[in-house]
Amino acid sequence: MMNVPLGLFYTEHDEWAQRVGQEVVTGITDYAQDQLSDIVYVELPEVGDHYAAGEPYGVVESVKAASDVFMPVGGEIVAVNEELESAPEIINQDPFGKGWMVRIQPDDQSELGSLLDAATYQARVEAKG
Repeated sequence: MMNVPLGLFYTEHDEWAQRVGQEVVTGITDYAQDQLSDIVYVELPEVGDHYAAGEPYGVVESVKAASDVFMPVGGEIVAVNEELESAPEIINQDPFGKGWMVRIQPDDQSELGSLLDAATYQARVEAKG
């Protein structure tokens, strides 16, 4: 059973985003980590880097494949989950909690409104089969 928490925003590329105060926390979804299988390496950006919405900011590598990770909203990276450098498997274990990847100071909070809600994202994933 795929976990798609309510109250989060989702991208077409299988990232989740959550507004926390003025920041946005993001990572990959339960579906994405399941499709990748055992995650063995994560490449994350530097604090202070700036990306546009939809731009790749990192890479997740698994025993099956390597996959880019995309910004849900444009903004500056204000924190990275350094724990993932030595323990990338945390993403497989807890993609929506301890497996968060970066915190973003968004350029425009309203960009969250262009993302998918939980029901829409779940329907999209289920349609993939």
